[in-house]
Amino acid sequence: MNDEPLLQAIVRETAAASDSTKRYIIRFASAEHYERFVSGIGTVCPAQAAAAVTPLPLIHAVSCRLRSAAAVKAAGASCIAYIEADDRPAYVSMLHGATARRKPVRPRTPKPAIPWGVGQIRAPEAWPLSTGSRVKVGVIDTGIDYHHPNLRDSFEGGINLVHPHLPPLDDNGHGTHISGTIAAAAKRSGIVGVAPHASIHAVKAFDHNGSAYVSDIVSGIYWCVRNRIRVINMSFGMKKKSGALEDAVRSAYHAGMIVVASSGNDGKRSGIDFPASCPLAVSVGATTKRSRIASFSNRGRAIDIFAPGEKIYSTWLNGNYHVLSGTSMATSHVSGVIALMLAAKPELTPRQIKWLLKRHASLMTVRNELQVAYEANAYRTLLALSRIKS
Repeated sequence: MNDEPLLQAIVRETAAASDSTKRYIIRFASAEHYERFVSGIGTVCPAQAAAAVTPLPLIHAVSCRLRSAAAVKAAGASCIAYIEADDRPAYVSMLHGATARRKPVRPRTPKPAIPWGVGQIRAPEAWPLSTGSRVKVGVIDTGIDYHHPNLRDSFEGGINLVHPHLPPLDDNGHGTHISGTIAAAAKRSGIVGVAPHASIHAVKAFDHNGSAYVSDIVSGIYWCVRNRIRVINMSFGMKKKSGALEDAVRSAYHAGMIVVASSGNDGKRSGIDFPASCPLAVSVGATTKRSRIASFSNRGRAIDIFAPGEKIYSTWLNGNYHVLSGTSMATSHVSGVIALMLAAKPELTPRQIKWLLKRHASLMTVRNELQVAYEANAYRTLLALSRIKS
């Protein structure tokens, strides 16, 4: 393979790019093509060109700003599988409105409280069987306020892909809220999450506005795979598919990681957000306190399972608490249940986990819809696992 034309094109097009120039993901046709390119860009090309290219080893791709993607594609036609725009199409999946704008509140009770969603999926009944001990959960989101009293004991580190020189501290609130539902642990006051002894790992790929580049999400998934993070919570959605992100989800799945993704908040009766639409992910819709599908939740046969997502009380920035609604909140409940499962049976595969979640869920009442829907049930799932011989 002659790498010279492609290397020259990359040097030329990145040099002509500016901060306003579009970013692209270049996916190579094979691991060999990718490795040869990365080696060449690091040894043959100027340091400035090499610094402008971000490797994405999980999917054998790179991300960079290009003046002309067409010129690069033409130069590397024999070794490039595809080039796609690396935009900011991904946004965290919470409702924007009165619920999201409500002022954060302090703990309601002087002693630890169990939020209604945690109780509805029967997590407290499952705790004698499993509390999620030592199971690693990666939250690809806006970061985590790891100083929060209910998250200090659960937090086990992470990575900041938005500002690599800084720790993954949350500057939005969404990631902290998600983390509290998954694994908040309270000693004196506050709330208890679904899997209070699980280990939360913050993967900050989303900025303070709750948006992210696809390449940063892919890098976040790679960090999870490399660090053997068994559960990857992705409470965000995109309206269009990304080949790069789908490749990353597939790679994580085959590496033994289970990806849990939110279906979206458009109230659609068919069709869900990406990456929840990836067949290898666990797609999650939202329910109400009456165990019915929330009006805002996307629905349909593409949903694997539902979980509480309306008016969910959880941790927030600066030691506060917040009530939010969205399929993001539902997704975090399911990630917590999976952590309980893996603590009880670490050998479970992603395929087995999805099957067991659905097999032992609670049948829901769905009015005026030709659909059977199921809500996550932690107790029934853990009880079934306890009867399986290792």
